Amino acid sequence: MKHPELEKKLNYAFSDAGLIQEALRHRSFVNENPELQLNNNERLEFLGDAVLNLVIGHILLQRSPHLPEGDLSRMRAALVNETQLADIARGFNLGGYIKLGKGEMQTEGRNKNSILADTFEAVIAAVYLDGGFNEAFEFIERHFADPITGLESPESFQDYKSHLQIIVQAAHRETPTYQLIREEGPDHDKLFVVRTTVKDISAEGVGRSKKAAEQDAARKLLEFII
Repeated sequence: MKHPELEKKLNYAFSDAGLIQEALRHRSFVNENPELQLNNNERLEFLGDAVLNLVIGHILLQRSPHLPEGDLSRMRAALVNETQLADIARGFNLGGYIKLGKGEMQTEGRNKNSILADTFEAVIAAVYLDGGFNEAFEFIERHFADPITGLESPESFQDYKSHLQIIVQAAHRETPTYQLIREEGPDHDKLFVVRTTVKDISAEGVGRSKKAAEQDAARKLLEFII
């Protein structure tokens, strides 16, 4: 079974349709249909995680040749995490194509970060096995273009949210709140505006993802209260 709509969104056409089918097959579906004798996507997820970390590490090393290993590791961690992967997956409605068991469907499994992130990694592995490393590299570079752009400066990958939370919890025994205020621009070049608030103090941040906007808001609030 081919997935022409998904392949168009991914901007990749599979030669081996079986690979993308396996990548989209959650274990809950396989477990509920043992008579079909199908493989779930967990082995592909394992491989995709390795390919993704290698490619992102390669890209960051090329883009920031003078940064130390610690900074590069933090940058990669900011890109290769469950929330980031799930957000990218939602961008092309990956959840709508995942084969789930009835139990997962009833608990809105198609929108769970864990399932979306794992399936996206399985898709990366499918591209790698289908087209080779160069195709996988281009695929990852294309889909991570905006998040990577948001990490161009060292300030953009500092964990300001964690720093702010530590200070606020120590002083007030509460955590900062974050609210998405608005989205600006077309889908391919969208900006997010987020407001963070502590007591009666607030600051607004801007970024190419909600996460980046939250970090920017936390940075601005830190500048105000420190």
